[in-house]
Amino acid sequence: MTTKDSVGQAAATHGASATQRGRPIKVLLAKPGLDGHDQGAKVVVQALKAAGFDVTYTGLRQTPEAVTKAALETGADVIALSSMAGSHLAFCAKLKPLLEQAGLGQKVWMIGGNIPRQDHDALRAMGFSGVFQTGSKLEDITSFVERSVP
Repeated sequence: MTTKDSVGQAAATHGASATQRGRPIKVLLAKPGLDGHDQGAKVVVQALKAAGFDVTYTGLRQTPEAVTKAALETGADVIALSSMAGSHLAFCAKLKPLLEQAGLGQKVWMIGGNIPRQDHDALRAMGFSGVFQTGSKLEDITSFVERSVP
């Protein structure tokens, strides 16, 4: 399946969700730290938008403080990270208390990218309920968002 086909399938599966909810789910997607690779993040952004979600992509090299500020400013329902650089545990450990202090502890937190299986439990223990490895199906990501936001 091509990326374009995957984006279309994700949209077809979840496109009505915004209408049923009354407003689109707001997703903030950020690239943490020195991670300079955002091809996958941009594909996920397009799939989320095609599925009817209101998506803000912060771009590269975000700090935990910048992610927290952007989540507050956008009114995000979902705070998502895309990490390919291997610094996800340290970044998330710094981000968690900032999100909680900002009153964002009950929002949906998710992360995807180059995330080794042995780190999944630690990320979930920090509050990241969605953990997606590189190559995850776009419809699995959009479905998770749809299921996770009341």
